[in-house]
Amino acid sequence: MSEKDELIAQFIAAGKTLYERGYASGAAGNMSQLLPDGTVVATPTGSCLGQLVKDELSIVDMEGNLLSGKKATKEVKFHLAIYQNNPEVKSVVHLHCCYCTAYACLKDLDPQNAIRPVTPYVVMRMGTVPLIPYYKPGSIHLAEDIAKVAAGHKAFLMANHGMITCGKNLTEAVNNAEELEAACQTFFLLQGVKDRIHYLSADEIAELMPK
Repeated sequence: MSEKDELIAQFIAAGKTLYERGYASGAAGNMSQLLPDGTVVATPTGSCLGQLVKDELSIVDMEGNLLSGKKATKEVKFHLAIYQNNPEVKSVVHLHCCYCTAYACLKDLDPQNAIRPVTPYVVMRMGTVPLIPYYKPGSIHLAEDIAKVAAGHKAFLMANHGMITCGKNLTEAVNNAEELEAACQTFFLLQGVKDRIHYLSADEIAELMPK
């Protein structure tokens, strides 16, 4: 099996795992993977992550031109913006999972770092998590704003929309998505005792930041 075929098999398996574990529902969410020849495999528009079919997957070039398969998700623009502006990223996962999406609907989040950490794990895995302003799904403005902050970041929250996580491979991108969802779940679980929450200090955060 070629490297490309292995990556595509892993891509389909990752989508199935995310769907079966409840991180994606219906046709919500999308993923992409940079391939060895410089093209990108992405989920087709309207596809279910749990039911991806190899021959239907969208293969696009870095300008978004469809090379084979079905029409790519309309949000492939921001996937490409990340690849174009952060050469460390090889995989991108975008989900509307429950806790991240609920968190992204809150007012007054810090646009530079939307997740105020109470545990070390988001910081250790992803560093800071910028907040992208709300735009209609598929808007070119999403891609433009993400492009501005893509360098040096592995995760983003999109206001009133959901989350994006990235990685040097698909396993890392999926793991980051699970960690971000867990962090947002922890936030909501603590709301009954929010006056007693200990947030990590600036020094504690600095000690954890990826080098």
